[in-house]
Amino acid sequence: MAREARCVRDVVEPRPTLEGAGVRLRRTIGTHALDYLDPFLLLDHFASDDPRDYIAGFPWHPHRGIETVTYMLAGEVDHHDSIGNRGTIGPGDVQWMTAGGGILHEEMPRPRDGRMAGFQLWVNLPAALKMTRPRYQEVRAESIPVVRRDDGSLVRVVAGEVDGVVGPVSEIYAEPTYLDVTLPPGATFVHSIARGHNGFAYVFEGEGRFGVVCEEGYRGDAGGELVAAPDLVVFTDGDEVTVRTDAAATRFLLASGRPLDEPIARYGPFVMTTKDEIQAALDDLRTESFVWRDDAEWARRRQTWRG
Repeated sequence: MAREARCVRDVVEPRPTLEGAGVRLRRTIGTHALDYLDPFLLLDHFASDDPRDYIAGFPWHPHRGIETVTYMLAGEVDHHDSIGNRGTIGPGDVQWMTAGGGILHEEMPRPRDGRMAGFQLWVNLPAALKMTRPRYQEVRAESIPVVRRDDGSLVRVVAGEVDGVVGPVSEIYAEPTYLDVTLPPGATFVHSIARGHNGFAYVFEGEGRFGVVCEEGYRGDAGGELVAAPDLVVFTDGDEVTVRTDAAATRFLLASGRPLDEPIARYGPFVMTTKDEIQAALDDLRTESFVWRDDAEWARRRQTWRG
């Protein structure tokens, strides 16, 4: 059976957003243009040489019902949470946190050589796992394999598989692919994505031709759609994604995951399936019964989230 190439369904421009205590971000998923790409709830890109854009950080705050994925390109982030994890992630590192039934944490940026850059992706959890015990995976840059192809292409494999190389993030319900792909001029990158999984590419350097042109009645290769940084590409269903470069190089995130096909209810850092479950999360914060907490840490921080 012939493999079907994925087309470009949409191209989304980032929306400037202010989050945390005053961090300036570019947001593509979680906007009016693209509210939700099941199972992906949010994609933020932070990049600045001005500490005023990010130094206030993300003070102590809760999450429930989701997973957050932080991938650093430059600078560092100090973090700690209510289940006892504490550390610093820097360039090339990944923090994959499963909030489950409830976690409180803070993320405070620190520039390195005057630069701060990276991404945060939110991935939904299915209803059956929303109240599960939190889990934390910190993956150092040196643990993330890099696939180097003969044409000069580089692929950092955070999750998923490329050319038989498997990324270190595992046991995630959405069966995600998370790749950082760099293509030199004149290169072609083809990657298989499971049929039925939703996929996107976020272009953050240069430009490339993404997918194939799929007009009515035509499923062939017509060069792909030219997309330049900083835009996000949403793909149609199919078996594989193709990206080509012309005279310019490009670098992009490529992510895919199994959709949940479940209702969602959102309120800030909580994503559940019903409004009643959102209210229960708020009640837990107010009554100091937010689950899976370290009691000593909770005692130090609980005043932040009263009322």
